[in-house]
Amino acid sequence: MTPARRTSGLSRRHFALALPSALLASGCASHQGTGRPGDPIVLTLLSHYASGVLKEALQGPVDEWNASHDRVKVQTKAVEFTDLLTTFMVRQAAGLGADILHPYCLWNGQLVQAGVLRPAPAEHAEEITRGYSEAAVDAASVGGQIYGYPTEVQTYALYYNKRLLREAGIDGPPRTWRELEETAYRTARRDRHGNTLVQGFGLSTVDDSTTVGQTLALLNAAGGRFVSKDGRSTAIDSPAGRAVFDLEHRLVAEGASAPGINVYKAFRSGQVAMVVSAGWWTGSLKTLMGKDYRDVGVAPLPLPEADGKRATLCTGFMLGVNTASKHPRAAWEFLRWLNTEKVNVRSAKEDGKATRMSSLQVSAGSLTGRADDMRRLLDAHSDANLRPFLDALAYSVPEPNVPGAQQAKSLLRKNIEALWTGQQSVDQALRTTRRQVDREVSRSW
Repeated sequence: MTPARRTSGLSRRHFALALPSALLASGCASHQGTGRPGDPIVLTLLSHYASGVLKEALQGPVDEWNASHDRVKVQTKAVEFTDLLTTFMVRQAAGLGADILHPYCLWNGQLVQAGVLRPAPAEHAEEITRGYSEAAVDAASVGGQIYGYPTEVQTYALYYNKRLLREAGIDGPPRTWRELEETAYRTARRDRHGNTLVQGFGLSTVDDSTTVGQTLALLNAAGGRFVSKDGRSTAIDSPAGRAVFDLEHRLVAEGASAPGINVYKAFRSGQVAMVVSAGWWTGSLKTLMGKDYRDVGVAPLPLPEADGKRATLCTGFMLGVNTASKHPRAAWEFLRWLNTEKVNVRSAKEDGKATRMSSLQVSAGSLTGRADDMRRLLDAHSDANLRPFLDALAYSVPEPNVPGAQQAKSLLRKNIEALWTGQQSVDQALRTTRRQVDREVSRSW
């Protein structure tokens, strides 16, 4: 998943001037309804669920709400993910912000700093704290204050091709980084001209999910972190960060990884033995690979040492209420209904209940941060590959969402790619990342 373009730093006037006329025309001016006595309030919900299964999955509960509630109606609006952050900021500057927003949690610090997100009322914050995994709650929080209900949650684990490992004489997935390297070297194959036939370990510059996501997952597994606890500097230039950069550099230098290859296409074609990625990929692989999906396995992220403490990366989204909404109480009540009210679930075991949002996410091949819902819903699914992602909810670490997080992530990606392509050494990549990210996150405060 590719993050949206960064928009912080532009003034309110510049946002308004940049606002396309079509966006203004389709804005949220109608969200209050007609204003006539007795007419319902109409809340707008802006998300990136613009097409396909996610659009249909969200519209289902919205239609259910609208059919059973006369006083408050909800209208969905959507843009592509790459335009989502820009749309939030532009519409807010023009006074056309939607009542309910569905941001990528990485952006929360920026949106809070810009005055876009309303803190969750105490009773909602209590429900969120009680009902979701710690990582999901942290991702939906800024400075210890909760700003919304976690929705889609993605944890990271190791995908591997059982057939390729078996053909290399390897019984199962690696549990340590040493085993990971050995497996990568034994499964990698090149033709006589040096062209990559099989990547032992898939490193790819195709998007953030593989470039930054798997690097941060490995960093967390090593006990490190990208941004310091106070959010004002980077912590990448540490023993853990150096260990991750050294590992990736060796894999490329020894020919076990070829970052120029699109790992999403190569893995499903049997040309990648292992790769670190998020749980959303499982449903996609199952659909695209057909009978070859039987070769796909998922295991917890390998650790630097066998006796290490498990950790991995968690990314996600949340639903929050706009500070500009004239009907915040109604908006929060809809979010409570969508995210906390338990209903019978047809696909689960007898008498199974789960929230509408959890059912929505599972129907789209994703997870929420409600582990109890996930265990109940996944009881009805035979795909064991989802289990490691569910288990990881208990030990995953959220992306840092400080005000400069989006730009910091973009800077990290550039330096990782420079390391992989030989433009920078490990030392240079660490120093450059530290200097650039420190400047960015300190400025953002």
